[in-house]
Amino acid sequence: MMNRTLGIAILATFWMMSLVRAESSLPPPELRLSLHDAIQAAIDNNANVRLLKERIVAAQSAASTSLGALLPNVSGFMSGSNQTVNLAAFGLPPDRLSGLGLQRPVTEPFDVYNARANLVQNIFSLSLIQRWRAAKTGVDVAGLEAEVTKRDVMATAGLLYMEASRAEAAVKARQADLELSQQLLKLAQDRKQAGVATGLDVTREEVQVENTRQRLLVAQNDHESAKLNLIRTLGIDFNVSVILTDELSSAKVEFQTPDTALAVARENRAELKAQITRQKLASLSLSSVTSERIPSLSLNGDYGWIGLKPDEALATRSVGLMLSVPIFDGGQREGRISESRSRVRQELIRMKDVSDQVTLEVRNALLTLDSSTQQVTVAEKGLELALKELTFARDRFAAGLATNIEVTNAQTSVARARDNIIEALFRFNASRINLARAKGEIEQLF
Repeated sequence: MMNRTLGIAILATFWMMSLVRAESSLPPPELRLSLHDAIQAAIDNNANVRLLKERIVAAQSAASTSLGALLPNVSGFMSGSNQTVNLAAFGLPPDRLSGLGLQRPVTEPFDVYNARANLVQNIFSLSLIQRWRAAKTGVDVAGLEAEVTKRDVMATAGLLYMEASRAEAAVKARQADLELSQQLLKLAQDRKQAGVATGLDVTREEVQVENTRQRLLVAQNDHESAKLNLIRTLGIDFNVSVILTDELSSAKVEFQTPDTALAVARENRAELKAQITRQKLASLSLSSVTSERIPSLSLNGDYGWIGLKPDEALATRSVGLMLSVPIFDGGQREGRISESRSRVRQELIRMKDVSDQVTLEVRNALLTLDSSTQQVTVAEKGLELALKELTFARDRFAAGLATNIEVTNAQTSVARARDNIIEALFRFNASRINLARAKGEIEQLF
């Protein structure tokens, strides 16, 4: 409940900030988002999640409709008419009408008033019962599909948050590279004035500065693009300036065997539960159609008042049982049965496919997590060595023992090492999200 309240509060904040901005010339409002806040906002605002919730409502309405066929159906009507009757049409020839004192076969006009209530109650219809059970199962299917979509949206929002964090880290890395390039350019200019370095050394560093500035512009564009993708998934206003409060980081991960992770996934994955429920739905639908062969029994009755004048109307009633025995419908029922059996077989095939997909996702996530954990360690060591190489190259150039080729090479190594550690941390965090989703434990991760 607290998470939902938080999501609603975030949405209300977006709306209020948008109104304030529309009424003034202020810069775009800022919104500080943690990973947890982003996930909650996606759950509350994402269009796919909201659509699936509406599907649950529609399925519940369909189940209520099926239940209505098993409950008493009562209707009523009132009528008043002025009419004449051709008695000859009811088998009374003119020669017999004279014996009744009638001069012509058509009666004089008379009034008829009728007020009546009708009742229809299905006493036994196995087809309707199975249809109702299938509709109730449809509600369960819709609920599980909504849960699948919710978890997918959570994972997608988490991955997009990580991509935006990676892009932000890349911007910071390029800024650090640019600052370093400017420092080394000044060093080359000072060394040239001292007569130790050449103009080529200065030009080489100037080229390095411009290349780094170009990479910074690209990184800034990628960062803004990543935030736009995140905003789209969260379902918030594009005019809001999002500031991410969580950064890429490493964490200790417990070792998991594939068998253990797969056992957890088979227990928790909503996709598997949804597919099992779809199989049940298909079986109930087949049973409903097959049960149409079985006779059904219903009660029909009516009660009301009828007369020539309202104050002279008398109460009348009728009650009866109707046994309906299906005999032949031109093969329509057999066609529906064959179609329903095909759907049952289709769901069995899909069950195998879904199970294999879950297994694939779990194993892939475990492999990626193990690899990315090692990549983080290697990348951290690589950055440490690249910085050490840069220090040695700078000292050699400052002492006049070498040209700045060694310095620019070391700069490239540092930039590459920074990229490696950013990519390794992104892969590590993304693989944790993917593994949590594959095991059906995405809620526990956030």
